[in-house]
Amino acid sequence: MERRNQTVIKLAQTALMAALCYVSFTFLQIKIPLPGGDATSIHIGNAFCVLGALILGGWYGGLAGAIGMSIADLMDPVYITGAPKTFVLKLCIGLIVGLVAHRIAKIDESTDRKYVLRWSVIASAAGLGFNVIADPLVGYFYKQYILGQPQQMAEVLAKWGAAATFVNAVVSVVLVGILYNALRPVLLRSGLIHVAKAKA
Repeated sequence: MERRNQTVIKLAQTALMAALCYVSFTFLQIKIPLPGGDATSIHIGNAFCVLGALILGGWYGGLAGAIGMSIADLMDPVYITGAPKTFVLKLCIGLIVGLVAHRIAKIDESTDRKYVLRWSVIASAAGLGFNVIADPLVGYFYKQYILGQPQQMAEVLAKWGAAATFVNAVVSVVLVGILYNALRPVLLRSGLIHVAKAKA
């Protein structure tokens, strides 16, 4: 029964993080129009995907980002065609952050604040660093071969997308470093997350 309750809580937290991803992307973005009716944007949606992965683990955090950001794309006529790409990339961000933070560094087994701060920033940089490379690269092939855009147009969009993605990544790493390390003690005290016992 307790395990079932934990699953329900985790799903509720995932839904909350998905909603934060949606709201932060939809209402807090600076949209930059590009040729051909396309656009890129400066936003902090990825920050909540990463935050979700640090709090909930890679799978749930990635799923939150994938669902929240994909719904945001589907609700925007400019981004609607990019929703499948968004779903895959945000899921990957969460999985990478979760892998580095929880499987490699095992921050969920540590009470050392400096250690947790260091590895939460490293994990955030790893996930968002992947996105800086993968988003424009996947976007280029997606737009050219799936959506049928001319090669030159796809290249221009990829370059602008890469620049915006880099800015988003830097802002998000800083924001997540602050938010996660401020929220973690509160979440521990409230019992919403736990420090796991290290395996002997």
